[in-house]
Amino acid sequence: MSTIYDVLRRPVITEKSTYQAGKLNQYTFEVAPDATKTLVKDAVETLFDVDVVRVNIINVPAKRSRRARSRRLLVRKPGYKKAIVTLAEGQTIDAFEGVL
Repeated sequence: MSTIYDVLRRPVITEKSTYQAGKLNQYTFEVAPDATKTLVKDAVETLFDVDVVRVNIINVPAKRSRRARSRRLLVRKPGYKKAIVTLAEGQTIDAFEGVL
């Protein structure tokens, strides 16, 4: 990994992550496969100018599904790594503000 800008891939915006951002002050990001908790914390603090209290990292497994019409062909969605970042009380990330 070369820079902190390569650590965070994209925000994960789902119903659950929107609830966590609004009520629990937690934000979810898809991160690089070799990212660690320390790298994620440094990247979020640098890019968004906030104080990170805790970082939880989850390896999301790959999923298989069938085609609806033929029911034979298996489609495989790749797995990825995501980080749930808890911020200090009263701080927010502006990228999620329009979603809430």
